[in-house]
Amino acid sequence: MAIPFLIIIGVAAGFIASKVMKTNLSLVETIAIGILGAIIGGLVLRGLIVAGSMIFGLVGAIAGACVLIWLYQRYVKGRF
Repeated sequence: MAIPFLIIIGVAAGFIASKVMKTNLSLVETIAIGILGAIIGGLVLRGLIVAGSMIFGLVGAIAGACVLIWLYQRYVKGRF
């Protein structure tokens, strides 16, 4: 499902990148490089997002555990 989208984006990215880099590539080379760049870039970006999500998840879990420890020490442990 995401690969066709990356192909479409890749075609546009290839043309834009060839202008930014001031290269003289053929149409096929430009499209191929753009598609491969979009697929590779998309996969790398997804990996970074997943890694970031895992780190934020860990931070959230630590914060939640700290709150629960504080609540436990404050309200439960003091009763016994």
